[in-house]
Amino acid sequence: MKPTIVRKIQRADAELIRALGELGVASVHEAQGRTGLLRPYMRPVYPTARAAGSAITVVCAPGDNLMIHASIEVCQPGDVLVVTTTSDSTDGMFGDLLAVSARAHGASGLVIDAGVRDTADIAAMDFPVWARAVSAQGTVKATPGWVNVPVVCAGASIRPGDVIVGDADGVVVVPRESAAEVVRLGKERVAKEEKTRERLRKGELGLDFYGLRAKLTELGVVWVDEA
Repeated sequence: MKPTIVRKIQRADAELIRALGELGVASVHEAQGRTGLLRPYMRPVYPTARAAGSAITVVCAPGDNLMIHASIEVCQPGDVLVVTTTSDSTDGMFGDLLAVSARAHGASGLVIDAGVRDTADIAAMDFPVWARAVSAQGTVKATPGWVNVPVVCAGASIRPGDVIVGDADGVVVVPRESAAEVVRLGKERVAKEEKTRERLRKGELGLDFYGLRAKLTELGVVWVDEA
């Protein structure tokens, strides 16, 4: 496909995006059937990073951040840049100057299956970033690519406008059309977990109320007083 920049995409409702962000990565992942997680090597560049927004997808050549610059023009407030490369790269393709530019145009974060640099400055400005690597290796601006096309980033299929949620647990993607249902299931899960948490707090054993004692017996485990 010819290098292309798609200017207009469909986005999920802002309230649904906010709700998914409040649920967090682990709850969202579980609520949608344990799907949508990006690879666990995608880590926040500072521990308190947290973001939720519509995906602006970007495909770059390795070691070339031209298309990241191009993607910022089509950002709307709350969007999350999702960057992948045509082959593996750990070069530092995003730094503090791009973070300043992205924030000025409304981006709420970055997910990049490559490297970033200037992480102390990015953390100081509280711009949420999840990356494959941290590297001071510089890049060029020479190769055309794509903005707002379907991509695979860190093992996950992501379309423009899908919802991206990131926190200390990593990054998860929610298909735009599924956002409302995942919010509903996620809230149900959180309510159920709170009841479980209270039972555990009172000293009940998960071994009993999850029915795991019977499971252990079924699996042939026996209890003895001494070895």
